[in-house]
Amino acid sequence: MSWIGVCDASQVKEDFPFSGNVEGKAIGVYLVEGEYFALEDVCPHAYALLSQGFVEDGKVECPLHEAVFDVRTGSCLHGPGGRNLNSYPVRVFDNQIQITFIPESVP
Repeated sequence: MSWIGVCDASQVKEDFPFSGNVEGKAIGVYLVEGEYFALEDVCPHAYALLSQGFVEDGKVECPLHEAVFDVRTGSCLHGPGGRNLNSYPVRVFDNQIQITFIPESVP
């Protein structure tokens, strides 16, 4: 498994996810109860950056049309999201958030 550096762990806050481009993919990194999670960062409904949405209780709400996704799994919980998001394995190595592109998507 190949791990790719995304950001420094200090760049991710519980109420302020990190948004970045990793190998051409928009990725959002979230911190929930001390654990990091990585999701594709684009809402499948209207292509807004989810990391710019409202984050609370392990959920992120799209800033455009209120689709809500579970940060831990990428599951679309309600709204016009249309499908689940790809989620990616995360590890912290030398205070750096790293991901791999082997999706852990929810069917």
